[in-house]
Amino acid sequence: MDHLHAPWRMEYISAEAQPGCLFCRVREARPEDDRANLLIWREPEAIALLNRFPYNSGHLMVAPRRHTGDLTAMGDAELLAVLALVQRCLRVLADSVHPDGFNLGVNLGKVAGAGIADHLHFHAVPRWDGDTNFMPVLADVKVVNEHLERTWEKLVAGFSSG
Repeated sequence: MDHLHAPWRMEYISAEAQPGCLFCRVREARPEDDRANLLIWREPEAIALLNRFPYNSGHLMVAPRRHTGDLTAMGDAELLAVLALVQRCLRVLADSVHPDGFNLGVNLGKVAGAGIADHLHFHAVPRWDGDTNFMPVLADVKVVNEHLERTWEKLVAGFSSG
């Protein structure tokens, strides 16, 4: 069994919660704040943004624009739009950061591991052969090989070109 350790996420876990929903705040923000919010792409029904506390470089989250934590309450068109954006994210990530594979998932509910349980979102985590090593386990350090802003620039360019 593979384990993906992410001890650097303690900053996220131990941080004081901001009021409201992250995805709703980002959705409502001005486009000129997209870089600061790490927002990569907007669609009429969904948004894609980089995870500020990534498991790996290029870790994207895709959320419906509508605030819902219930996948079963989504209509077919809304669900299809979200999944189409997930698919597009995988294509852009493949072309931009060239991973060997992906972890793709959604945690529905707090007990299932959702950090933001009231606004469902999919995670797309690029993976490379050998991307887990001794650093997180022995030194409590995660080596992220690229700055978030550089990854943001690559992915925005990838979305804009196709």
